[in-house]
This record gives sequence, C-alpha cells and structure tokens, in this order.
Amino acid sequence: MSRSGTYRWMIFKDNDTWFGVALEFNLVVEGEDPHLVELELQDAVIGYLESVKKLEHGFHAQHTEGILNQEPDPDYEAMWRKGYQGHADLTQSVRSPLSDIYKIGIANLANV
Repeated sequence: MSRSGTYRWMIFKDNDTWFGVALEFNLVVEGEDPHLVELELQDAVIGYLESVKKLEHGFHAQHTEGILNQEPDPDYEAMWRKGYQGHADLTQSVRSPLSDIYKIGIANLANV
C-alpha cells in the first residue's frame, strides 16, 4: 500500500486454478471462477483491514505500518509489473492483453 492509500491487485490463472493477489498485504485467494476469486479477494482485503484497525487501537500507528506495507512476493511483483506495462491508469480494473493476467488494478482504500 502506498502512502496515498492504495494497493495493487491482480487476478490470474495458473493451470486450472484462478488466483487473486493483493500485493502489499500478501493476501492470496484461489478458486475455480475468476469473478468469485475477485469477490473473495475484496472480502479478504476488507477483513484484513478491519483486523489492522483493531490492532491500531492497542498499538501505535507506526507499528501497523509494516503490516499494511509488506514486501510483495517477488514472483507476484514481476507478474504485476509485466501486466502493468502499457496501462497509464490502473485505478480502474483492466484486462491485461500483455500477460497471463485476467484483471489487474490499483484499488483505493477509501473505496474499500
């Protein structure tokens, strides 16, 4: 998650399984349908953020910074960068013709 309150995400297929990834949170969901995976990823992000908010009540915000801004898995990072190429604005989800990614985007936490 950048300081602007966004996080990067993508939906892709590997063999017969669809995966959804929220990179800065290191959240991964899987399923048989890309639309359901996208919904489950959104639910996972919401649950994750709600848990972080609960933690913030007991800790200083600086301690939760590392929870919200994790180092993404290098393979997912490389895949996201490949899918990102050629897209000027990813605040809306887009299908990526330049990679094996079904959908890719940058989500604003204000909309979560």
